[in-house]
Amino acid sequence: MTPTSSAQRRISRLATLTAVHRAFHWLHLHQLQLRQWQLELVRIPAPPFGESTRAAWFFDRFHQLGLTNIHQDDAGNVLGELAPAETEQPTIQNARQSERNAKSPYSSVIPDLPGNIPCILLSAHLDTVFPANTPIEPVEEKDSPRIHAPGICDNGAGLTGLLSIAAALRHANITPPIPILFAANVGEEGEGDLRGMRHLFERGPYRTRIAAAIALEGSGNSAVVTRALGSLRFRVTITGPGGHSWTDAGTLNPILLLSHALTEIATLKLPTDPPTTINVGHISGGTSINSIPESATALLDIRSTDPTQLVSTATAIHQIFEAVITPATTQKITNPPPKLQIETIGNRPAAELPDDSPLLHTLRAVDRHLNLRTELRLGSTDANIPLSRGIPAIAIGAGGQGGGIHTLQEWYDPHQPRNRPPPHPPHTPRHHRDHRRNPHRKPLEGSLRNKDRKRAALSLVGAIKQTVGDEDLTLAVAFKISYGKTGPASLNILG
Repeated sequence: MTPTSSAQRRISRLATLTAVHRAFHWLHLHQLQLRQWQLELVRIPAPPFGESTRAAWFFDRFHQLGLTNIHQDDAGNVLGELAPAETEQPTIQNARQSERNAKSPYSSVIPDLPGNIPCILLSAHLDTVFPANTPIEPVEEKDSPRIHAPGICDNGAGLTGLLSIAAALRHANITPPIPILFAANVGEEGEGDLRGMRHLFERGPYRTRIAAAIALEGSGNSAVVTRALGSLRFRVTITGPGGHSWTDAGTLNPILLLSHALTEIATLKLPTDPPTTINVGHISGGTSINSIPESATALLDIRSTDPTQLVSTATAIHQIFEAVITPATTQKITNPPPKLQIETIGNRPAAELPDDSPLLHTLRAVDRHLNLRTELRLGSTDANIPLSRGIPAIAIGAGGQGGGIHTLQEWYDPHQPRNRPPPHPPHTPRHHRDHRRNPHRKPLEGSLRNKDRKRAALSLVGAIKQTVGDEDLTLAVAFKISYGKTGPASLNILG
């Protein structure tokens, strides 16, 4: 049997399970609860490096939902498990002292985790791009489900999806064959540089156990990120003695030196294959109009689908700055001479999910079963880290539609747009055929016939199969969430 046929057979079997129908039923009956969670969490500020209050809220929600091994790790990620029935009760007597976060009252003792039991990571990032003190009170439109608030979509939608999946699984008494690790993680946006995911995969106790990862990111249900866009980010600072614009005339001006270098960078010829970009996103410096500035700073962002090209472009940029500064340093035009500092503030690795990945086969099998079409996309998300380490991973939207991402006008609507793309070639999903033959059998809840109401379509995106000896160990993955009509995603996946 081909991997594709095997995945389709597995998904068709999962869709017949009574427990899966119970999970759908919970989601249908608790739409107001999902909305309330989304409104509550978006009211809690989560600026870059300031996610602790929202993390505390999630800590409480994980307890209320009955997850186990709930704790906050050293990076600030809030973690909880849905474990197989025989291992559901945590053991805390062998706690790892190094993983306690003494600064937070929400850090429970972390159990000693068996190193040979794999788990599946299902995550959504806590942080937003908005600084502290940004007005974030959500505004609900009259006679419309649309909500306006900074961060309501990115990543209010993903975080709500995380809670809804945990709640539906618990209600349906679904116990996976291996643990599902739920993570409300920190540091996805901007200069956070994926620090929450880095900790999970590089230093956390789960780092050798995570067999696959799914990140819930923003809105939409018709796109999934399988290719990780790499990026390097730098803070470039040029300093000098400064002075008065008249009495110290002739002193080298850091703003002019910086401008000279940036002008040279703008002339660099960048390849289109692999696609590569450079952006100068912020410039600062100076005190007043009649002062020679003591410093000037620029933030640069380089992106490419190819790791080698990223390094090559970064090297070219470094050489340009050195070429601008070196003459001023060697000729001693200014005393003291100007100084150059280039600080790396972001490094997101480029990677790709292989076309023959079991995770991708399963995703396509889910699409076929529900008569959906998922577009594979390139993006910069939390999935970059596991993909770069050879661990199967995707980032997927949590349904609905959104807009104004990363602006104060950000909005979210739980319904999908009506101009959805055409479905797969004519195909009658198996659950529809069986329903016609057997009127007593209920069709899969949340199927496309429920187009006009918000839904979270549980379809178990996965069952990655990993051969262990002569047996197949089925690794339960997570859910594909889709709200309302299937249609193009409004998903900010470029970070």
